[in-house]
Amino acid sequence: MDKTQKESYRFLAVVFAVDLHTHTRFFHGFSSRSTPFDPVGAVLLSAVARHRGLDGLALTNHDYYTPLPVVGGVTAIPGIEVSSSRGHVLVVGPDPPVATRVDGLAPPEVVELAHDRDCAAIVAHPYRNSTVREVDADFDAIEVNGKHPRTSEWVRRLADEHDIPVVGGSDAHYPVEVGRAFTRVEADRLTPESVVAAIRDGRVEARVDDWLPHRLLRRLYRYVHAEKEHLDRPEWKTPGVGAPPGER
Repeated sequence: MDKTQKESYRFLAVVFAVDLHTHTRFFHGFSSRSTPFDPVGAVLLSAVARHRGLDGLALTNHDYYTPLPVVGGVTAIPGIEVSSSRGHVLVVGPDPPVATRVDGLAPPEVVELAHDRDCAAIVAHPYRNSTVREVDADFDAIEVNGKHPRTSEWVRRLADEHDIPVVGGSDAHYPVEVGRAFTRVEADRLTPESVVAAIRDGRVEARVDDWLPHRLLRRLYRYVHAEKEHLDRPEWKTPGVGAPPGER
């Protein structure tokens, strides 16, 4: 799509608010498969999403996808969070894989799988327990993650280096977390196909919600992930060793 076509499209398009990273399960410790709780989780997530003014949710459970019911007129975007050999990659679109094996695919293989199935491949939380950001692959976007929006500047710089857009996702495991980060999507209508097309055309924008409970939860997550030594930062943010030039 050239510049003139994009400008014409923007005039006709509607902006939808979509959380591109949510989980229907409020707990860990189970294998990567659907459970009887998942439909309950999907209903609760979508109810909160509607209350928060969101139009859509990508249901991206860890290493499995199954169609699930949603309520309140919210559009469900199929998805899966693939645990690649270098970290997590979101695959969202009309036909994500039903299941993947933890550490079973390298990031370029995840991207190829996503594109073969007409889905977008998104680098998830690139500075938490991941080195996917260092991989040379044809990703479609990079995520500002709702658990650690303090990395937004780093993510945007990384996205500029790769010439791909930035999207937002809450990484919600509890309904209250839905929408703490989300994506504004320009499209004529909200479908899995239109979301993928908008991502690839750069008709997306990441947003972060600064509601007080969200800020408090982020502090908790930062503490927990720091204790697990899962947090990272770009090399250009790492202080050098020794005194700066001219101050020795």
